[in-house]
Amino acid sequence: MMQQEFMKRALEEAHRGVDAGDGGPFGAVIVKEGKIIAAGHNEVVKNNDPTAHAEIVTIRKASRKLAHFHLTGCHLYITAEPCPMCFAAIHWAHIEKVFYCNTKTQSAEIGFDDQIITEIIEHKRPDPVAFVHTPMESCHTLFKKWFDKPDKVLY
Repeated sequence: MMQQEFMKRALEEAHRGVDAGDGGPFGAVIVKEGKIIAAGHNEVVKNNDPTAHAEIVTIRKASRKLAHFHLTGCHLYITAEPCPMCFAAIHWAHIEKVFYCNTKTQSAEIGFDDQIITEIIEHKRPDPVAFVHTPMESCHTLFKKWFDKPDKVLY
């Protein structure tokens, strides 16, 4: 029953964002130990930020609230299956479990089709963006500086 309540809260966030014109119909809630830690919705249009998906917005809020970049033990409730960017962010954040309503196919049907990104990642389609390896000794030195730093925080 709690899962449905958390999902309803994610849906409310999505409606709030759509009504405000902030972005697409996507809402998210992060829960830890049965309590909502953070809630958010898509803010791509509002902030002119292509990374301001509901999951990213909510992960940022939860990380600030918990004062940590790992959200271990947290569950994420979202109105749609995550795109590749959000999928990666979920893993970087160490979120334990994700609950979602609509599928990627349903998102594509209303204009949010990320299949091209998945196909590029899987090397099933050529990448229209040129990535040029530009090695420099100073970049290698920077990495060595980080590697040798005794008080670094790994994530």
